[in-house]
Amino acid sequence: MTRTGGHGMDETEREGIARRLAEIACAAGEVLRHHHAKGCSHSLKPDGSPASVADIEAEALILAALAERFPDIPAVAEETCHDRKPAARFFLVDPLDGTREFLAGTPEYAVCIALVAGERPVAAALAAPGLGRIWWAGARALEAEIAQGRPGEPRAVRARPAPADGLVALGSRRHGDPETEACLAALPVAAQHPVGSAVKFGLVASGEADLYVRCGPTMEWDTAAGDHIVTAAGGCVVTPGGGPLAYGRHAAGYRNGAFAALGDPRLAGRLALPVSSGSAAAAR
Repeated sequence: MTRTGGHGMDETEREGIARRLAEIACAAGEVLRHHHAKGCSHSLKPDGSPASVADIEAEALILAALAERFPDIPAVAEETCHDRKPAARFFLVDPLDGTREFLAGTPEYAVCIALVAGERPVAAALAAPGLGRIWWAGARALEAEIAQGRPGEPRAVRARPAPADGLVALGSRRHGDPETEACLAALPVAAQHPVGSAVKFGLVASGEADLYVRCGPTMEWDTAAGDHIVTAAGGCVVTPGGGPLAYGRHAAGYRNGAFAALGDPRLAGRLALPVSSGSAAAAR
């Protein structure tokens, strides 16, 4: 008998949705790869972050595919419907996570799509088109190579226990802050590697790294897919105080506070994430 949680979907349904999201993410990745190979025009948004033609085209493809396959579930997406209020079930979409990496020509960019039910993601896909890798999760976390714009043969992935010889920490290439460094200093970190975009979540889920700490600003569409994949792989994503990230916080502008993605949940008690206004739960 398949289990059903408070979101009302059984494991079989979640697995099917996650697989479909993986196919959509790979298709959007082909749009990004096309632009990545040729260079891409872009402009700056009011917050100073870049937006490119690739972002807009990939988001349009994703939203059209979601509307066709899941017509009763609305989407909140970074570029074109970022201020839409959430529903009981809704999609969070980041068509191009790591836009600066993408525009710089590096391969560490990602497509992130998550289905949220209540305040937590229940199915998700995270594609890294430049690396040829795709992760997705309903009840289980899976990874595959991207083959001809589609997910290849999947294999189950599992986050690893904390290694006795020290942790591998992943950090952003372009976003550093003293608070993150202080959190890492309290842990037995043996190596730190810079990795762009939400790819960091996939590497933690696959047991290739142990933690990703982020104290600087992020948005819910940046983290929802990776959060669910890490959690389904046996890890966790925690906020100050040890609780999970909550999603659908329209009143907070869909902004996250500090968080850490951990392969080994036992590490959570050793973290001292800073509390910020974005960390507190906010009413929708």
